[in-house]
Amino acid sequence: MKTYQKIVCDGFELNYSVKGHGQPILVVGSSIYYPRLFSENFSQHFQLIFIDHRGFVKPPRPLKQADYTLDKIVEDIELARQILKLDDLIILGHSGHAFMAMAYAKSYPQHVQKVILLNTATTNSQERQQQSLSYFETNASAERKKQFEHDMAFIEQDLKKEPERRFVHMCIRMGAHSFYDFTFNAASMWDSVYTNMEVIDYLWGVAFAEQDLIQLIYQLNKPIFVGLGKYDYLVAPVSLWKAVECVPNVKKVIFEKSGHNPMFEEPESFDEQLIEWINEG
Repeated sequence: MKTYQKIVCDGFELNYSVKGHGQPILVVGSSIYYPRLFSENFSQHFQLIFIDHRGFVKPPRPLKQADYTLDKIVEDIELARQILKLDDLIILGHSGHAFMAMAYAKSYPQHVQKVILLNTATTNSQERQQQSLSYFETNASAERKKQFEHDMAFIEQDLKKEPERRFVHMCIRMGAHSFYDFTFNAASMWDSVYTNMEVIDYLWGVAFAEQDLIQLIYQLNKPIFVGLGKYDYLVAPVSLWKAVECVPNVKKVIFEKSGHNPMFEEPESFDEQLIEWINEG
């Protein structure tokens, strides 16, 4: 069963959808996009609560930078937790949303049982982004590079037609960086997903660039699952996470036939690994 409702935070109408039953897992991001990635099997084991953040909803007014800081996102998550009457929850953040999940866990550890970080880099600094691009150029196959060049040839006309959907178009056109099957077209995943580029540009370009997830992990005494895709060139290389291998409360899993979305690309393996880890206690 899936239901759609909304929570109003400082005028922002944040939609959320609920799927499945059992222990709640709060998935930060888009209430439209993320339900499309997780398997039906996974939702039979847990109650998945997919909630928007301010970058995925229409703004209630002309915005100032103070309206979309990472601290504001954290307080939105906390308000949602209170309204939904969640406690001792598992929080999940994928890609850039991993920074939101960790920021919340750091601010409100008393309400967090476990943290799931999927397909994220340790920081979103310009230096790291360049490192990922260089890794792609050095390690990607010729066929994958050719597909990337083919897809990116359309980005200019995409942006000319819909500049307000730049984030979406970039995610779609960078499929060769994102999927094990580098020919996969992810356009349907992004159908009807609203994006506020003012908010997204700040969070991804400034706020996440200032974060260091490795240092935050060292400071957070909670069980943490780090899931990565071997072919995820968006946040490559997986060796960025080598430092957590000696941290006893961290489980790192590399999905061998996945890019940026192992829950979608390798659902059976993903479900098995994550269900086992969550049920460890």
